[in-house]
Amino acid sequence: MQVLVTIPDELAAHVQARGLTPEGFVNKLLEEAIQAASKSPDTSARNMEAFFKVMTANSADLPPLPDEAFTRSSFYQGR
Repeated sequence: MQVLVTIPDELAAHVQARGLTPEGFVNKLLEEAIQAASKSPDTSARNMEAFFKVMTANSADLPPLPDEAFTRSSFYQGR
């Protein structure tokens, strides 16, 4: 696959000062991103797990609610 990228002159100069070509720099970034993505688990799953841990952290003292509390009609009482 071929990808065309426009690199700003300032970035190209900075990359060349480090001894790389702009193409080599972009290739290196892509390789690092691919490696990182293949090594780490799905971030959305980790984010959901963290969300639920925070939500339930202090829930031990909450009273249990009956199933009727979560019916559609209970949400729209008085309407």
